[in-house]
Amino acid sequence: MTSSIIAADSHAPFNSPAPTLVTERTILRQWRLEDLALFAALNADRDVMRHFPTTLDRAQSDAVAHRLAQHLERHGYGPWALEIPGVTPFAGFVGLMRVGFDAPFAPAVEIGWRLAQAWWSKGYATEAASAATQFAFETLGLDELVSFTVPANARSRAVMQRIGMHHCPDEDFMHPLIPPGHRLRRHVLYRLSAPSLAADTY
Repeated sequence: MTSSIIAADSHAPFNSPAPTLVTERTILRQWRLEDLALFAALNADRDVMRHFPTTLDRAQSDAVAHRLAQHLERHGYGPWALEIPGVTPFAGFVGLMRVGFDAPFAPAVEIGWRLAQAWWSKGYATEAASAATQFAFETLGLDELVSFTVPANARSRAVMQRIGMHHCPDEDFMHPLIPPGHRLRRHVLYRLSAPSLAADTY
């Protein structure tokens, strides 16, 4: 799967240097104000948020969206808003983010996603994540990406595997931002090396 890159989204309310990524079925773009209501609905869905400590109210959701958009502004990459042309203007987000907490594998860049339930099991997350991975290695020149989630999150772990990531059981960890004893504190770690580096290991 290959993706194309176009100029920054002129309709976004943010001054972002991040390009828009276009795949066969998806667009990864900067956030827009009209995304916020759909993002809030996603974050209020108990099924979507099953593997997170809690659902989010509108104010909390808006704060997260602005933080994700600011990451795009600051770094030129980030968790892009996911648009599916002809299907939905906003399905969630997919993209890249610097790991923002202390961990043995940090500093690192994480690839992650969160989609509304209506768009699960259709391959959109895998397609968009593959485009973000390509951008990370070919455009940004990153050596590696990581991803992590709770052990029970089979759906997200399947996406990690489909984009070529490998579970590193020896590096599974207790998430420092989740309190000790919480059922979601333990996380599994996945890694993916740049193709040139992976080839060097054989």
